[in-house]
Amino acid sequence: MAYEKLELLIDGEWTQGTSGKSEKVINPATEEVLGELPHASAADLDRALDAAQRGFEVWKSKSPASRQDVMEKAARLMEDRLDTIAENLTRENGKPLAESKIEMGFVIAVTRWYGEEGKRAYGRLIPPRIPGARQMVLKEPVGPVNAFVAWNFPGTNVIRKVAGSLAAGCSIIIKASEETPATCIAIARCFQDAGLPPGVLNVVFGVPDEVSRHLLASPIPKKLSFTGSVPVGKHLQKLAADTLKRCTMELGGHAPVLVFDDADVNKTLDAIFPHKFRNAGQVCISPTRFYVQEKIYNEFVDGFTERAQNLNVGNGLEDGTQMGPLIAARRLDVMDEFMSDARDKGANIVTGGERIGNQGSFYAPTVLKDVPDEAKIMVDEPFGPVAPMTTFKNFDDVVERANSLPFGLAAYAFTSDGERARKLGDAVEAGMVGVNHVGISMPETPFGGILDSGYGSEGGIEGLEAYLRTRFVTELEV
Repeated sequence: MAYEKLELLIDGEWTQGTSGKSEKVINPATEEVLGELPHASAADLDRALDAAQRGFEVWKSKSPASRQDVMEKAARLMEDRLDTIAENLTRENGKPLAESKIEMGFVIAVTRWYGEEGKRAYGRLIPPRIPGARQMVLKEPVGPVNAFVAWNFPGTNVIRKVAGSLAAGCSIIIKASEETPATCIAIARCFQDAGLPPGVLNVVFGVPDEVSRHLLASPIPKKLSFTGSVPVGKHLQKLAADTLKRCTMELGGHAPVLVFDDADVNKTLDAIFPHKFRNAGQVCISPTRFYVQEKIYNEFVDGFTERAQNLNVGNGLEDGTQMGPLIAARRLDVMDEFMSDARDKGANIVTGGERIGNQGSFYAPTVLKDVPDEAKIMVDEPFGPVAPMTTFKNFDDVVERANSLPFGLAAYAFTSDGERARKLGDAVEAGMVGVNHVGISMPETPFGGILDSGYGSEGGIEGLEAYLRTRFVTELEV
């Protein structure tokens, strides 16, 4: 099957742009070159900005029902093309094909949910104190949007921003990751083929800092939505401040897992193990710090290790593959640095801790035991297939340690004590807390962090609200 044709989308037209510059897209499993991705020139970006302004004027005038109709048509086209899009997603990202198909199913669900929810962007009437007055609160689209997204979920990261923008009546310029561009392009083709007016959705690529600086310096976009690392998020927020753009920041995390000794060990492993190694651990809500109460610690580590040793690692397009490669060779070096530091700090590598083979960016599923809190991997987000484990004594001890980092995206806890479960939901500082299960991301639920993990939400009514502004109008009868 052919890889997606790599192009820019500007003002409803697919183009190679005018910069004459491009970069290779590499399959992280095979190291083959998948295609040449064109970069946008400054003139291309200016055309996209102008198109987004004109597209916004057209799109905001459409009724929510007509916008939903286009989004529903796009969702159906994605269903028709799901197998093709998923295969290319796996080619450029590396995750197993089964995971890519699940991701595209989520993309379709998000598109449909936002399309429907856009018809419910309600304002309200406020009873007046002045006789004869009418007081109205109006919700309206905030304006053209800039969106920049990471490579780890080439479909999900894109659609949360595209669908939220379109449902609210906004136009959008999105720069997806240059490492995983085909998925974004394929999704954009579905919207174009569904009848989206020119300029409403624009897709650009280039040197990330050059693109973001150019787009954010313009007064045309009124909002920035970003998914990526904490340092880049802070940098973009500073750039957006010059033109007072509203921001949604979905940044990194370092999710603690609290396993109490009254939890069913096997059920807990069944829930948390696949979540850890999904997308080779390259997930912002991946469980990354395991705190296990002393009584069941060895049993939990042994069970987790057995599962890790039996995990089938390979090319995501091959049958039976359960975990694919890391996104690029640079991530292998990062994993090695974590391993070296953990050993120096006294941790034991129970399994894994090394690269696999000499082709592709494969790293063995890794379990670390008795990892001290000061080890680098317990402080910095690993973003890889590594599970560091340590013990804890009691509730207060583990909550303090779980809350000790500046991150607050996701957290997980397992206990059979109902009262403790309720207390954990209140005590653990994270934007999303899963107690006794890991289902914290649905189209209809808010997705977002606190502290250095960012602010604002994607998904749910909160995600739609992020693309709306509020105005108050009052009228007096004369």
